[in-house]
Amino acid sequence: MENIRLRTEQEERERLSLYAAKSSEAKRDREEEECTIRTKFQRDRDRILHSKPFRRLKHKTQVYIAPTGDHYRTRMTHSLEVSQISRTIGRGLRLNEDLIEAISLGHDVGHTPFGHVGEEAITKLIGRFEHNEQSIRILTVLTEGGKGLNLTREVLDGVLNHTSEGIPYTLEGQIVKTGDRIAYLCHDYDDSLRAGLIKKGDLPEHVVKTLGEKPSQMITTMVVDMIESSQSQTAIKQSSLVAEAMKQFRVFMFDRVYNSDTLREERRKGEYVVQALFQYYMENLSQLPQEYLEWANGNQVMAVVDYISGLTDNYAIELFQKLLVPRH
Repeated sequence: MENIRLRTEQEERERLSLYAAKSSEAKRDREEEECTIRTKFQRDRDRILHSKPFRRLKHKTQVYIAPTGDHYRTRMTHSLEVSQISRTIGRGLRLNEDLIEAISLGHDVGHTPFGHVGEEAITKLIGRFEHNEQSIRILTVLTEGGKGLNLTREVLDGVLNHTSEGIPYTLEGQIVKTGDRIAYLCHDYDDSLRAGLIKKGDLPEHVVKTLGEKPSQMITTMVVDMIESSQSQTAIKQSSLVAEAMKQFRVFMFDRVYNSDTLREERRKGEYVVQALFQYYMENLSQLPQEYLEWANGNQVMAVVDYISGLTDNYAIELFQKLLVPRH
């Protein structure tokens, strides 16, 4: 049988941009026998897609805590949307779509229950918690019985640097960094319209004039702008006009949605649940799945944080009710 992986690697060298990441050059911390069908980046994508942390994303909040409506985004649908947006940009620039897809699917596996509310709650408890760093811990330690998925360094770099000040060293990772923002702004805006938090006509004039008013128009505008601005470049760029409109859009979303008074009570409840569970398990370590203590090398705080941060919204609520709510 023909070695399909070798054929695909050769096609990458012939077809992709000079600046694209090539799967044949990718490195893992632990070398392993190569697949005859899939490239390294394709295997990374599959490992993430079939992992338990990825499956849990279907019950983790995007904006609304444990939403009951069928059409609100979750971390899983967000990750799929990031993948689609980012792959479109990557195809336009002849970059490696398999690497883009792997980074996109793995970038948010470290998110806590209740989204950024849970992240902030844990930070208040221990001083620092970043979901991108927790994603790396999950992918390198908290899977496969403590061995991790042994992903390529290119994928791990893209996951780690998809947020905050870091810049991924591959163009594919840089695409996901901006594609993530495009996805959550446009889709959270769509969900907020559905929830009645905002209404059409609320967006700043410059945002509407530059990006459009419908989420699909906004995505198209930003995707096309990134492709046009990044052609034959050694970094992924946006035009100054679109970048400024996107910045104003983000300020609007934080002011009117993410930090809105309407969601304040829900955020408070989510924070309370996370903090209460943390205190409970710190005082009752025997109730913690013992593998978490092993994976944390006996570091009790880390073990409790690893466990709690991996909970889904609904399971965190269920545990809170089971462990901390008095019964008649």
